[in-house]
Amino acid sequence: MIDDGRPLFLHIAEAIEDSIVDGTLGEDEQAPSTNELAGFYRINPATAAKGVTLLADKGILLKRRGIGMFVAPGARDLLLAERRTAFAERFLDPLIAEAQALGLSLDDLTTLLHGRSSRPVTPEGNPA
Repeated sequence: MIDDGRPLFLHIAEAIEDSIVDGTLGEDEQAPSTNELAGFYRINPATAAKGVTLLADKGILLKRRGIGMFVAPGARDLLLAERRTAFAERFLDPLIAEAQALGLSLDDLTTLLHGRSSRPVTPEGNPA
């Protein structure tokens, strides 16, 4: 696991979210148990449980008594909407603010984006 200063339970929750977003875990499919997560990441089961509980509190996972946790209907759509909002706040808001400071119009930004999107991209996701 990457140690970026965030608590491990957040990494666990994000890994499960990533699996839901990329389709590895579909709606109504059983999520890994806290013991499976703890064994895989070599962490305390209580830490794994905290990550799973976070997702249950958000409505991403549903607990089925005696069976385990399952991906809630609509979880992928909920996560995509959440990530789109976060993307806009993290990248678009500063981009728009800088564009305004430079006197760029929306048309100018669109032209710049179209020019960048036609560039070949390396496997790392960087423009070639």
